[in-house]
Order: sequence, then structure tokens, then C-alpha cells
Amino acid sequence: MDFVGCKAALLCGDTLLTYLRDDKPGLPWPGHWDLPGGGREGAETPEDCLLRELHEEFGLILPPDRLVFRRVWPSMMDSARASLFFAGRITPAEINAICFGDEGQYWQMMAVADYLTHPLAVPALQARVADALTVL
Repeated sequence: MDFVGCKAALLCGDTLLTYLRDDKPGLPWPGHWDLPGGGREGAETPEDCLLRELHEEFGLILPPDRLVFRRVWPSMMDSARASLFFAGRITPAEINAICFGDEGQYWQMMAVADYLTHPLAVPALQARVADALTVL
């Protein structure tokens, strides 16, 4: 499958793993609340891409079967290309094991309801989270 990258909604109860993007000139959505994920490298599968990014950004290693929702969307960076959005669950123990990487200012478990209405959440991701919640 040809795709640009992946993002994921990872939930624990009614909270969502988020991080505040860096606030640097030229960066898309500077200072906005984002979700784990990023761009594809090489011939990665969508699951491999997302799980690699999750490890790089948060130090978490999840098996692919923890991703219980998958949907293709237009890429936020190039609407003519595809991206994938996943959703799954993480545990309190996994949250306690997070080792935040060097992208972004900091992370937090944000109430899903707050993310969906937050004025500084990445807008396209708000819609994708809402879509995933219809089946979770």
C-alpha cells in the first residue's frame, strides 16, 4: 500500500496519549496537541511505521494486535496521498514506562473530551479520533 505516514489514538480509560508539538518556525501546527505517529520510512507497512514512531517518540513497544482500529484518510500534508489512522489501548503500566523522545515539548494523557474540543489540537486529528471512537 502506498501511504505517507500514520497517526494513532492510544487510549487508557477516557484519556488519550498526546504531546505538545514544538513551537518552531516552519513546523506544521506549531504549539498544537498532536498524537503519536509520523512519516513512513522505506517500505514499511502502516503498522510498522506507526509502531516505530511510537517507540521513537514515547519509548513504547506495542505488538501490532494492540491496534484495533485502522482507517485510510487523506494525508494532512498532501491530500492527494493516503495516510493511516489507528486506535488502540495502552495500560497504566505502559503509561508509567513512557520515555519521551526529543520531538515535542512534553506529553500528557489528555481527557478524550478535552482533546476533541481543544482549540490547539491538530484539527484533522480531532475528526479522526471522533471517527475511531464510534467503533471503540
